Amino acid sequence: MKKDELKLVVLENAKELGEKVNAHLKRLNGTKKDYIVPIQNSRFSNGEGKIKLEDTVREKDLFIISDVGNYGISYKMHGMEVPMSPDEHFQDIKRVISATSGHACRINIVMPLLYQARQHKRKGRESLDCAIALQELETLGVSNIITCDAHDPNVSNAIPRLPFENFYPTHIILDKLIEKEKENMKNLLVISPDMGAMERARYYAEMLGCDVGVFYKRRDLSKVVNGKNPIVEHVYMGANVKDKNIVVVDDMIASGQSMIEVAKEVKEKGAKSVYLIATFTLLTEGTQTFIDAYNAGYFNKLYSTNVSYVPDTIKNSPWYEDVDCSEYIAKMINALNERESLTTLHNDREEVLKKIKNLGI
Repeated sequence: MKKDELKLVVLENAKELGEKVNAHLKRLNGTKKDYIVPIQNSRFSNGEGKIKLEDTVREKDLFIISDVGNYGISYKMHGMEVPMSPDEHFQDIKRVISATSGHACRINIVMPLLYQARQHKRKGRESLDCAIALQELETLGVSNIITCDAHDPNVSNAIPRLPFENFYPTHIILDKLIEKEKENMKNLLVISPDMGAMERARYYAEMLGCDVGVFYKRRDLSKVVNGKNPIVEHVYMGANVKDKNIVVVDDMIASGQSMIEVAKEVKEKGAKSVYLIATFTLLTEGTQTFIDAYNAGYFNKLYSTNVSYVPDTIKNSPWYEDVDCSEYIAKMINALNERESLTTLHNDREEVLKKIKNLGI
């Protein structure tokens, strides 16, 4: 099948990631021609926005790259500086789709942090935001959804006829961890900070050939603080952590309080070193908790990806290690554009397993 010409629309919220993806695509395809379509993203003084494409996308295979979690962008409304929310970032995706006027051959959404992914199911009289958003994209004519480590991949059941590519950066993170921390990659123990992340922790443990433990979060169900039942106690279930090199894994760090409490507890139980891993580092309540925990020696380093916004102040911190996933995303875009199978990309564990074997883990 003849492939259509590939084009990227990179929204401002994903500029750094999009430019890296563009550079990898140029290298992979042996060309100096940019894939990025320039756009104008403007706001009226009352806060309403519009997007204009600066080049044609007629009969192009269009990939829209957006980071709906980017909290570092603002605009002026009624003279006041207003930070952009995930809702507004998602609205910009729809504006780009509208601006194509139906002329693109295919529209593919690259949204590593899935919009409203934490509201993937409901209890009682709650909204079902993630499912509604996916169905809205389907109605607008989107051909593919490409996301990363969805909070619950089963939300794709809301769009059974629309391809939903959910990739995991596990092997990319492990590759970086092994490269940087090879001195401490023996006598390992992988720990899940809660029951919900247990499947992910088991996969890491299988890759590293080690045991796995889990913390149970005992919550006070009689109270609700910031939309959640507060955690009363972390109860550990698993092998002895004394003298072990601990790897704590989760999909997302919001406030980070749970991760830090787990790190503190295993360190106080005699763990040798503690590495924290998360696909998304939101740090919704700032960095001070992590700074204090690092200075207290509770953890050695936090490994997280660049698929969603992390400020430079955090990236440059001694306790943070940035894991670049742009090449993987570029390869995925290339494969989809060429109508190739993604199986090889999804099953890229062999290279990591070779490195693990060479280290004698």
